[in-house]
Amino acid sequence: MGKDNDRGFKVITAFIKPGFRLRFSPTIIGAENIPKDGAVVIAGNHKNISDQFLVFLATKRVVNYMAKREYFDGALAPLFRWAGCIPVNRDGFDAAAVRRAIKILKRGGAVGIFPEGTRNKTDALLLPFKPGAVAIAQRGNALIVPFAISGEYRKNGNLKILFGEPFSPKSMSVEEATDKLFNAVSDLLNSQ
Repeated sequence: MGKDNDRGFKVITAFIKPGFRLRFSPTIIGAENIPKDGAVVIAGNHKNISDQFLVFLATKRVVNYMAKREYFDGALAPLFRWAGCIPVNRDGFDAAAVRRAIKILKRGGAVGIFPEGTRNKTDALLLPFKPGAVAIAQRGNALIVPFAISGEYRKNGNLKILFGEPFSPKSMSVEEATDKLFNAVSDLLNSQ
């Protein structure tokens, strides 16, 4: 991801943020937990295709979101590319996507990941977390900022995003750090 993608992200979000805020009136809590600079993975639950916009509202940083490859095949493909999204093949381990994410982190950037791997359309509070978010954060020497989204995407739907304290997964195993992230997001959801 280069400066062109950063510029594209800023232009796109400058148009999207005001309309999104007006339409849903989301509550944002704990945005100060997102570091203003340095490598960071921002990771949380995934309930709606619009979840990343809540993260965008909370920070002025460029956040390169990992998104399923299918989004890059349709009419909106140029938009996803210009915004600096990272296409991910969810059929197996996508080494190219992981390398791109780590490269962004190594230059001090921010990567957004939904560790559930897909939108949660079940009655469960959370789907099991995949270890990719933690593994990428470890290899990119990044902090992880957990978040939890609750409410509905409609007017007066009490839409809310709550960011938790950042933590470093550096000295943990991937399993320990994934459990810590899962528990942090679960605690945030249960606190709302």
